[in-house]
Amino acid sequence: MNFDFSEEQIQLREALVRLLDRGYEFDKRKQIVGSESGMSREIWQQLAELGVLSMALPEAHGGAGGNAVDTLVIMEALGRRIVVEPYLPCIVLGAGLVARAGSDAQRARLLPRVAAGQHLLALAHDEADTRYELASVATRARADGGDYLLDGKKTVVLGGGAADTLIVSARAAGEPGDPAGVSLFLVDATAPGVTRHGYATHDGQRAADITLAGLRVGGDALLGPAGGGTALVEHAIEHGIAALCAEALGVMSVLVDLTSSYVKTRKQFGVAIGTFQVLQHRLADMLMRVEQARSMAYLLATTVDSDDAALRRRVTAAAKTVIDQAGRFVGQQAIQLHGGIGVTHEAPVSHYFKRLTLIGLTFGDADHHLARYSDLMARDG
Repeated sequence: MNFDFSEEQIQLREALVRLLDRGYEFDKRKQIVGSESGMSREIWQQLAELGVLSMALPEAHGGAGGNAVDTLVIMEALGRRIVVEPYLPCIVLGAGLVARAGSDAQRARLLPRVAAGQHLLALAHDEADTRYELASVATRARADGGDYLLDGKKTVVLGGGAADTLIVSARAAGEPGDPAGVSLFLVDATAPGVTRHGYATHDGQRAADITLAGLRVGGDALLGPAGGGTALVEHAIEHGIAALCAEALGVMSVLVDLTSSYVKTRKQFGVAIGTFQVLQHRLADMLMRVEQARSMAYLLATTVDSDDAALRRRVTAAAKTVIDQAGRFVGQQAIQLHGGIGVTHEAPVSHYFKRLTLIGLTFGDADHHLARYSDLMARDG
């Protein structure tokens, strides 16, 4: 299989890297993280003008009709600067769901504004104590004439505090744990009955807990087929994991670079510690783990658009396992080789380590996906 990027993808990556190199330095990122919104609308608009936000969206609705490999190129570049703007929740999860499951009217109403950087989306699916089980939805949707009444709570909604529209999963039938009976709804984030509590996460990103109390939405708010929400969310999360794996590549690559540079200048007994053979071996091990992770990220990016759901599940679980394990190794080695300064707020390496750690926990950690891969192989042969 040819894993070379196209000329257009290379040009996109180079343009995005130039944009971030000149406008997303480490001190600038700290200012953005510390701001009230936790994101820069200016940077978001620049990403829109560059075509980053529209790359994976349908051409009929202001997009470029790209695929998961295009998203990989973008996410790896964003990972190198640990960008906090909500590309994953808004574009990969939110806009991806609308593009795949939305009606023509829903796509026409939302996607051009998302592509232009004028509208933010977020997927509100996770609930307390569900432990990565996508069918564990307790939020209820009760039919009332031609409308629906939604009641429930969603936790750690990525990008939920800034979102203009929420994609909410709610159960119209069955009990938590049943794959059937879950539907998706487009919800105005400022509508009566929606309460949001936003907060910063450990890695500088933003999330929100959302409460729905007697929220009334029209029948046209239904996204995709009634009762078919679990499968749609699963595919969206697979795209999210593919994007996170690509971001992890960017984060790990920078950690290797930062650590290599540090050991060349840090001296002990008058000698740069980078001359010690044992540390050179550890750096080589870090680089090897990054390249192993790269192979799995590329495999997932070329698989996640497949119509074969069983194949997607296996490759997603395998890739997330390998990349989370690699991220844990690379992150820990980077901190250890930096010594005490590696855990300080002033050191960039600590921020990259925190982001890599949270990537490992998002959408299922390595233990979860290793067990899932084992179960899938036993079941599917």
